[in-house]
Amino acid sequence: MNTWFECTAKYSKMGEDGREKKVSETYLLDAVSFTEAETRIYKELVSMVSGEFTVTRISKTKLAEIIPSEVGDRWYKAKVTFITFDEESGKEKRVSQFVLVFSDNVKAAYDQVIEAMKGMMADFEIGGITESPIIDVFPYVPEAQKIPDNFTKIINGDDPFGNDDSEEESEEEDDLHLN
Repeated sequence: MNTWFECTAKYSKMGEDGREKKVSETYLLDAVSFTEAETRIYKELVSMVSGEFTVTRISKTKLAEIIPSEVGDRWYKAKVTFITFDEESGKEKRVSQFVLVFSDNVKAAYDQVIEAMKGMMADFEIGGITESPIIDVFPYVPEAQKIPDNFTKIINGDDPFGNDDSEEESEEEDDLHLN
């Protein structure tokens, strides 16, 4: 299970009117401790913010799931309550969790939560959806999965150096079949 931290940073940003103004923005990132969260948010902000910035707040959040999307322009926080029936006591049990959804509007966020929860064994209801102050989300990516800057990612088997191994492979395959 991920541990999510909300990190708020203050810095100067160019406004739509061309003037520089101080802003305070909140980001979400996955980390194992407050120390790692602070280190990671500084690394992320250095690449995004020109000039000085200050991290003013780091706090743990209780998010059960992040529902990303290719479409959307803001993050919404949804309260999802799971309803189960305890057969021993004969009582209904309700457990609430928060889910973060990237979407265009509240209606679309609602639909995305419903779609993500399809197939759940427990009944659920959505208690509310509100716009979140979160600007961006930075999930944890292990170092082993990161591609170094000096490497070129090969997509669809294309060789970035222009080598075409298809003829060699087919000749080798023919040799294998002949023996």
